[in-house]
Amino acid sequence: MTGDQPGPSRTRRSPLRALLDRFGHLIHELSKFATVGGVAFLIDFALFNFLTAGQGMEQVTAKTISTVIAATIAFVGNRFWTWRHRQRNNPAREYALFFFFNGVGLGIAVAVLAISRYGLGSIWPSVFQTPLADNIASFVVGTGLGTLFRFWSYRRFVFVEAGTQTAPEATHDRDRGA
Repeated sequence: MTGDQPGPSRTRRSPLRALLDRFGHLIHELSKFATVGGVAFLIDFALFNFLTAGQGMEQVTAKTISTVIAATIAFVGNRFWTWRHRQRNNPAREYALFFFFNGVGLGIAVAVLAISRYGLGSIWPSVFQTPLADNIASFVVGTGLGTLFRFWSYRRFVFVEAGTQTAPEATHDRDRGA
């Protein structure tokens, strides 16, 4: 067949085009989330290093402070840019959930830093108790794992779409025979 058939011609979509059609909205949200996260990351990184190297602050305390400040900036960016198209029915709920999930993300990053510095650092202090090791543990591993968790939780629980339930409802089907 050479395409001489009557009627509308159908062209096959490429696999890439099919993926973009299916997941384009997710890619768009993820790119905005990454941009906001990138800005927050730079603030977190610069403030952490300023507090530890410039001010002599203890690493876990500095990481906590830098993450709280960066998270505040990320909330504003995500609410008013990344997910601005989603419903805003209860800003206090969004704010509370955002900071709760950021707390979990902070816990992930701080736990990775603490395991590196104090756990592995007690075995190999010359390797794991260095500024480079602190930055890798905190910003590469900790922030990476925390970011995956945050994207999922923000999208699922914080900035929900209109009509989206935040938790699945339990169904009880007692009428069904055994």
